[in-house]
Amino acid sequence: MNGTTAVGTVFEKARAEGRAALVGYLPAGFPTYERCIDAIKVMAAAGVDLVEVGLPYSDPVLDGPTIQTAADIALRGGTRTADVLHTVEAVTTEGAVALVMTYWNPVFRYGVHRFARDLSTAGGAGLITPDLTPDVAAEWITASDDTNLARVFLVAPSSSDARVAMTAAACRGFVYAASVMGTTGTRESTSAVAPALVARVRSVTRLPVGVGLGVSSGAQAALVAEYADGVIVGSALCRRLLDATDWRDALVNLRRLVEDLAAGVRG
Repeated sequence: MNGTTAVGTVFEKARAEGRAALVGYLPAGFPTYERCIDAIKVMAAAGVDLVEVGLPYSDPVLDGPTIQTAADIALRGGTRTADVLHTVEAVTTEGAVALVMTYWNPVFRYGVHRFARDLSTAGGAGLITPDLTPDVAAEWITASDDTNLARVFLVAPSSSDARVAMTAAACRGFVYAASVMGTTGTRESTSAVAPALVARVRSVTRLPVGVGLGVSSGAQAALVAEYADGVIVGSALCRRLLDATDWRDALVNLRRLVEDLAAGVRG
């Protein structure tokens, strides 16, 4: 199954069950290479439908303090691009559908076509590129077409109607709607402007729309699931691993959070 089809199947299955898909993010190599893989397996077993494997980056300008801390731990542990690809391979072998979420510079330095080929070989479904816009992404668009990988670009509340249409047209798999302006991180309430942004995206595409930035509980996930096709969670998952002093407790806490989020998208 090619990457675009795999991502589409995740959303189709969720839609058939009358719910939104749950998308969960964790940086590769956090807290270690092996423990990250174990944590992702727990996430998938507890209800995450689509996994975002983060490529740790030294200048994560769009990420809040929680993900910055997690990425720094991964980098200090020696995590490199090859480790990200090995993580994808390890979790997809277990049946997970995984995309890589990354800033563009590491892909550019690795080699765009080489990265697309190696990600596809590892079983990855595609790439989410928060700092790459479609109008300067010709090489990636060609490479992802050649390897049948999903490509997910972001829209924001500040995006013009023309840019929303252009971005949605370039996406394959789903469209990522950043529900707030600013960096990632959990919030006390969900975004009031996100429903309008999702409606704007849906007016120009039939692709699923995933909403991210800020969801940290099942109750918040349920609110987002009322209007979005996918609920994206990252900082809250990282926080469960950062706060635990014992690894077994960390996995238990992670599983409980994912179960709560999964119940939310089903509620």
